Amino acid sequence: MAVIEQMDGILFEKLIVNGAKNLKLNINKINDLNVFPVPDGDTGSNMYMTLKGGIDSIEEESSNSITNKVRALADGMMLNARGNSGVILSQIFNGFALGLKDFTEIDVTKLNEAFFSAVKQAYSSVNKPVEGTILTVIREAYEESLKENLCVNDISSYMNCFAMKMEKSLNNTPNLLEVLKEANVVDSGGAGLLCIIEGMRDFLNGKEITDIDIISESNNSNKVDLSKFNENSIMKYGYCTELLLQLQKIKIDIDTFDVSLITNYLSTIGDSIAVFRTGSIVKIHIHTMTPSKVLEYCQQFGEFLTIKIENMTLQHNDKIVEMKPKKKYGIVAVGSGAGLIETFKEMGVDVVIDGGQTNNPSTKSFIDAFEEICAENIFVFPNNSNIIMTANEAKELYLSSNQNINIFIINTKNIGEGYSALCVFDRDLDSPVELEKILIETIGNVVTGQISKSIRNAVINHVSINKDDYIGFSSKTMISSNQCRTETYYDLVENLGIKNKSFVINITGKDVNIKEQLQIEKYLKEKYPFIEIFNIDGGQEIYDYVIILQ
Repeated sequence: MAVIEQMDGILFEKLIVNGAKNLKLNINKINDLNVFPVPDGDTGSNMYMTLKGGIDSIEEESSNSITNKVRALADGMMLNARGNSGVILSQIFNGFALGLKDFTEIDVTKLNEAFFSAVKQAYSSVNKPVEGTILTVIREAYEESLKENLCVNDISSYMNCFAMKMEKSLNNTPNLLEVLKEANVVDSGGAGLLCIIEGMRDFLNGKEITDIDIISESNNSNKVDLSKFNENSIMKYGYCTELLLQLQKIKIDIDTFDVSLITNYLSTIGDSIAVFRTGSIVKIHIHTMTPSKVLEYCQQFGEFLTIKIENMTLQHNDKIVEMKPKKKYGIVAVGSGAGLIETFKEMGVDVVIDGGQTNNPSTKSFIDAFEEICAENIFVFPNNSNIIMTANEAKELYLSSNQNINIFIINTKNIGEGYSALCVFDRDLDSPVELEKILIETIGNVVTGQISKSIRNAVINHVSINKDDYIGFSSKTMISSNQCRTETYYDLVENLGIKNKSFVINITGKDVNIKEQLQIEKYLKEKYPFIEIFNIDGGQEIYDYVIILQ
């Protein structure tokens, strides 16, 4: 094959699309690499949906400059990042973009520098980097490729080597993380990244994947109900106005531009204002009576990529958002299952983001929630260890352009911690910082256990598990396994220290019937007569029981 010494934006887009297709082909394989034998593996799905968000953005970038194409990809990925693996993947490509400054095309040397920047950004995005993960795989691939390709001018040869070194590093991850070795799997995030790199490599070698379609399906659900506004109507609610503004060097100095200029002006003509910037693109949301003023003001800084103006009386969801002053506190929580979502709403949650295991929400889902809530202080309960990083990513993106609110991410790692924190949420407390301290203290004192069915044989934490057993665990610790679900429950709560607790709250999944609930309640009352028992019909998937001990 011909030597490829230069890569422009057109070629890069073809490579990354082929990488995304290869990832899609292997989603189930990557999802199955979860450590616990529970049907909740979602790394492949999270990485694909994150990358797909970037692909959608790169397709809209008209410039063929590789710098612009990669920047569009990274920005789209950051807005659509899901789960820890998706956030880290978005930061890898964000770093890759940061390593490319105003290049129309690049050679192997510049490509290598971009990978160095990607490694640096990925490690800096994680508070406590752990070796034996996707971080190790990208770093070792870069370091080993650097040693062997100092004199290579062919991008195809470089990517061939990079993919080979990445595969070698991935296969070694069980030797770096005991939990991987015990489960007999490699790191799922590293496996997903390898699929992307292999897809890019294969395109360079003439192996384009043509039987996979990753083009987004159009959404035709937003139909306008014309009966809600006619010639006799009076405009009351204003227009929901959303823009994507491309800042332009010909109009402003982009590096020093302060988006608070836009925020401050918009506050004089509307409310529900959200302005945040990623790179040179600014997203703007406002409810206003005069959308023309928004367009006129913003155009002095750049040009519009997209414009959406909707009469809020006609909005398809029948939910009219009236213009109102900010309240002191707002709450966002993640949860799944109709019963649990309804419970959260009854507890005062303003926006419940439908999500959890196998359905991690995106960065944009949180940003949209922040926009919807009109509050000075927003408290966020991710309720899943795999969603905390996404919530923090959304917070950083949102606050980069919205300095007039506070966002507090309470690191709830499961539904039990989130439920317990909401129970003590005091809206009358003057200090949001003091409220944050109380919430953190509360989740530190709660114990949560979960029960699900095993999808494979395994030995974890010295617990022998057979496929289709019911397994009980807390956080990352496997505790019990039994063919009988109620016996698993009894063993789990005993090992979680129920005899030292005063309350047990059972959030039951969709497959648990009332007969079983009564059987467990009878057992608990007989063995632990001092315990108060509360049952919530959560209706969640995956976990038959979420057990909260306080």
